[in-house]
Amino acid sequence: MARLTTVSFFTYGLFGLPLALVALPIYVYVPQFYAERFGLSLTLIGGALLAARVFDACIDPLIGLWIDRRRNHGGYGRFILISLPLLALGFLALFHPPELLQDAALLWFLCTLLLVYLGFSLATIAHQSWGAALTQKLAERSRLTATREACGLLGVILAALLTGWLGFDGLITIFIITLLICAAILLKSAPQPAATQALHAGWSAMLEPLRNRRFRWLFAVLIVNGIAASIPATLFLFFAKDQLQLAQYAGLFLVLYFMAAACSMPLWVALARRHGEARIWLCAMLLSAAAFIWAYGLPAGAALPFAVICVLSGLTLGADLALPPALLAAVIGRAGHSGQREGAYFGAWSWATKMNLALAAGISLPLLEQLGYVPGTADSTGTHALSVAYALLPCALKLAAASILARAPLRDV
Repeated sequence: MARLTTVSFFTYGLFGLPLALVALPIYVYVPQFYAERFGLSLTLIGGALLAARVFDACIDPLIGLWIDRRRNHGGYGRFILISLPLLALGFLALFHPPELLQDAALLWFLCTLLLVYLGFSLATIAHQSWGAALTQKLAERSRLTATREACGLLGVILAALLTGWLGFDGLITIFIITLLICAAILLKSAPQPAATQALHAGWSAMLEPLRNRRFRWLFAVLIVNGIAASIPATLFLFFAKDQLQLAQYAGLFLVLYFMAAACSMPLWVALARRHGEARIWLCAMLLSAAAFIWAYGLPAGAALPFAVICVLSGLTLGADLALPPALLAAVIGRAGHSGQREGAYFGAWSWATKMNLALAAGISLPLLEQLGYVPGTADSTGTHALSVAYALLPCALKLAAASILARAPLRDV
C-alpha cells in the first residue's frame, strides 16, 4: 500500500461531514421536536427511540456481513451509493411530519427514524470499513480516523449553527446538497484499499470479532464509555432549558463543545503516535470526568461556567473520536483480518454504539419522568434528578470505562 497523502486523507474523510449533519439532529433535537410538536410524553418517545435503536443496532452486524460478502463487487462505494436515497428521504420525512394525532405521529416518528437509521448504518459501516482497510501504519491510521472525525465535527458544528439560523428546512437542504457533493468526492477521488482475497463470510462470520480477545476488551470499553457519552447527549437540551434556563444559548454551547474537540484532534493524534492510542485515550477519559463533573449543581443562568465545562470536556472528546477507531483498525490488523473482515468488526462496533444510544434514551427519559421531571418546568425535585442523570452518572461510567481500559491488552497493538 502506497503512502497516503494529505489529499488522500481529505478525500476519504470529507464524507464524515454530511453523516454528522444528519446525526446531530437525530440524537439531540428529535426528542424535543416530537415532544413539543405533538405533545408526546417522554416515556413514549423514549420507548420509540429504544425500539428503533435496538432494531437498528441488531441489523448492523447483518450489514457488516453483507459488506464483507459483496465488497469485491463494486467495492465499498457501492454501499455508499445505496445509502444516499435512504438518508435523504428519511431525514426529509422525519422533520416534515404531516398533521397527525398522537398515535399516528408516534408511528410516523418510528418509521421515518428506522429509514434514516438504515441509510446511516449502511453509509457509516461502509465508510469506516473502507478507512480501516486503507492502512495499518501507526502514523497513518490515527491521522486517517482523525481526519474523518474532524470532518464529522465540522458537520456537527454546522448542524448546530444551521438549525439555529435556518431551522430544520434550511438544514435539510444543506444536508442533501452536501451529502451528494461529498459522496461524489469520495467515490471519484478517495484511495482504494489494496485488493485482497475475500474470506468466506457465512453467518458465523458475524461472531468472528468476539473470538478476538483484544476486540472483546475494546468492545467492553466502547460500551461503557459510549453510554457515558450518550446520556448527556440525550439530555443536553432538557438540561440547558430547564436546569440552566439558557435554551437560547444551546446552539452556542454545542458549537463550543465540538469546536474544542476539533481543535484538540491534532494534539491527541501526535500524543498517540508517540505514546500509543490506548494510553492517551485513558488519560483523556480521566480528564473528561474531571472536567464534566462540575456540571452537577450549576445554578440557573450559569452561562460562563457551563461554557467553560463545554470547552474542557470538548477537548477530551477529540480523543474519544479519533483514537478508538484507530485502535480497532490495529486490532483487526493484529488478528490478520485486515482487508477481509472490516465489515464484521465495524458492524459489531456500530451495534454497540447504537445500543448505547438506545439504552441512554430508553432508560434515562422514562426514569426521569418517574422521578418527577417534566420538560418545560423548573420544579426543584425534577431538575435535581435531571442534574444527577446529566452530570454525575456519566462521570461514574466514564471512570468505569477508564478502569477497564487500564487493564485491557491493547498497549501492544
